[in-house]
Amino acid sequence: TFWNSASFNTKTSYLHFPTFHGELSADISFFFKTTASSGVFLENLGIQDFIRVELHSPSEVIFSFDVGNGPSEITVQSLTSLNDNQWHYVKAERNIKEASLQVDQLPQKSHGAPSDGHIRLQLNSQLFVGGTASRQKGFLGCIRSLQLNGMALDLEERAKITPGVEPGCPGHCSSYGNLCHNGGKCREKYSGFSCDCTFSAYAGPFCKKEISAYFGTGTSVSYNFQEYYTLAKNSSSHASSFYADMTLNREAITFAFRTTQTPSLLLYISSFYKEYLSVILIRNGSLQIRYKLDSHQDPDVFSISTKSMADGQLQHVKINREEEMLFVEVNQNERIKFILSSGTEFNAIKSLILGKILENSNVDEETSKANSQGFTGCLSSVQFNHIAPLKAALHHSSSAPVIVKGRFTESNCGTLAGAESTSSETTNSFADHSGPIDEGEPLANTIRSDSAIIGGVIAVVIFILLCITAIAIRIYKKKGIYTKNEAKGSENEDSAESALKSELSMQNTGNENQKEYFF
Repeated sequence: TFWNSASFNTKTSYLHFPTFHGELSADISFFFKTTASSGVFLENLGIQDFIRVELHSPSEVIFSFDVGNGPSEITVQSLTSLNDNQWHYVKAERNIKEASLQVDQLPQKSHGAPSDGHIRLQLNSQLFVGGTASRQKGFLGCIRSLQLNGMALDLEERAKITPGVEPGCPGHCSSYGNLCHNGGKCREKYSGFSCDCTFSAYAGPFCKKEISAYFGTGTSVSYNFQEYYTLAKNSSSHASSFYADMTLNREAITFAFRTTQTPSLLLYISSFYKEYLSVILIRNGSLQIRYKLDSHQDPDVFSISTKSMADGQLQHVKINREEEMLFVEVNQNERIKFILSSGTEFNAIKSLILGKILENSNVDEETSKANSQGFTGCLSSVQFNHIAPLKAALHHSSSAPVIVKGRFTESNCGTLAGAESTSSETTNSFADHSGPIDEGEPLANTIRSDSAIIGGVIAVVIFILLCITAIAIRIYKKKGIYTKNEAKGSENEDSAESALKSELSMQNTGNENQKEYFF
């Protein structure tokens, strides 16, 4: 129902529906877009009563009605034009206490109902949408998602059999195209739109879902741009045209990573002409970009002097080259500009490698050191121009020109939740293990390890509580025994005292008797 819509092409065209029954409560909501300066969105008449919502001017929407107390109007005025061919939202409500009107996010306007007037809205004509019974002041444009008292009207089905009205609304992308993120392309549909994420490193309905993977020690993901054609198998003209197609004057690279390992090789792009680009972390954890665009010169080296980026936190990197100018942005900080001296053309690019380079490569010493360690950790949302190699390896491995070797697991390590992991979890997940590599799921192992720790803590707490309870019970029992013994002791003392008094009494009696006898 959200995309159920109709296009009104003439001022005399309208859709009609059964009478709207909103005697005591009327709730109307819809979206519209138009380039016209005025027009009636809907109207329903009675003998005297009526209800109407209309665009009165390019910046005014009016909700008017009469329940027998005379016409009432509520007007919402916008500071900007509403006939800008963008979607706008209207909500009109009326009940026995008040009536209100809201347009987009503008403040709601409302009027109270008279305390002693009529309260029933009595209608008997058909409900007209996009026009009026008099066929005047008709609406030109699109109405979408029309709901009356919570019930959606099927505009499209009725438009199919109505002259001058067409089902659906064109131009969704002009209104909602900005909802497609990260290079996703908006595609028009009959009702609504979709985001095409084919050339994006992201996925999801709006190309916003990060695609991330955990790389184990020694893992290599290689995306091959073209198969190698030797000059022996091809004519020189064919080979030159092939290589010309693969020559780049500019690159746009974005990715995110998390690791605790240094040195590390983050990304490497090779060439058939021994040119290359490497992005590495050197031993102190700082980022280096190495461009070698002339096989006869040493590479240009650009260091990003920040704190160590091998701290287990999620790091975002953007690299853009336009001929000799290189722009680098790290973690949304200010862009840094560099100038290349080794050339401006990246000729005959061959492959893009994430992780460890397994093929023979003639690279500089620092890149070689980084490659000896490869990469252990998380890579996320890797994009090189219009190619998303990580996404291809995870979701299209059977059709994409991708070769994966080693432990490589899709993960959520590039999401916000993954980035908020504790440093200890990060160390456990991403540390380079010197012993044998566990072939299980790395993130599952971490979760199991965390569960075991949490379970152990809970067990210790329960044990301590049980000990405290046992001690408390023992103290309570001892106190009860002591009280009971004390009571018994008191009773014994009373008995002894009574017996002693009795004995003394008897002795006194005997003595008196003896006295009487002698006397």
